[in-house]
Amino acid sequence: MNTSDGWRSRRVPKARGRAGAPRTPVDHAKVGRSSVRRRARGMTPSEAVEALGEAELHAHLDRRNEAAADDGGRREAELTEWRRIVQLLAATGGPYDPDADVVVQEELAEDRRREEADQQRCQEQQRAADRAEELAQLGRAGRLDRSVTSRAGDEAARDLLDENRDYRAAKVDAWLAHALATHSGHYADPAARAAAVGLLPVPVRARAALLAALARTGAPVDGDLEFVGRLAQADPGATTALAAWLDNEAAVKGGTA
Repeated sequence: MNTSDGWRSRRVPKARGRAGAPRTPVDHAKVGRSSVRRRARGMTPSEAVEALGEAELHAHLDRRNEAAADDGGRREAELTEWRRIVQLLAATGGPYDPDADVVVQEELAEDRRREEADQQRCQEQQRAADRAEELAQLGRAGRLDRSVTSRAGDEAARDLLDENRDYRAAKVDAWLAHALATHSGHYADPAARAAAVGLLPVPVRARAALLAALARTGAPVDGDLEFVGRLAQADPGATTALAAWLDNEAAVKGGTA
């Protein structure tokens, strides 16, 4: 849904539900291996050898057919899987049971891990979208201040606002810079402050550095101090250098806390 000022509330559906969204390409080799395993279930060693022979014959005939040969590697994967199963049954005596096949079970476990990772990534994206909407609404209402505690993941929410070119991204930048400068919210954790180097853009970090340096001189930084944001945006390198100079001067005078 669209709010009156243009922010689009985002829900993150599963990829297959998005019209026109890129879909995961079909793994033809995997499809072929799965097909072989279903057909091989319960086969004795001799039956598997016979099935392998038939598969090799069909593969030979299909090589003459260009359309059949262009199968994304499925035929070769099927042949390789039949050969593996024949070797397995020669050692175990059969019958073949995919549920007892270590290779199959390892592949299934890896598939589950991948699905869980995809689901977690989707949930994280949705949390970021929800938080971005919340911060945008607070910024619009003029209530994005020190009473709102920053938390882990706010950097991703900030990135979403920036990607959407939402004007309230600037308000979120100022709020995050203040939280980083004052070590408040989740930035009370040194690990979160260290991670911010890779999560926040340079101008926001420069703004936080100058705010922190000004605070150490005894200057009040509770207000907006819009000029700090303008300096950081125009020249983050010079802003960071100014912060370092202020810290150095305060240290020389014995004013560093």
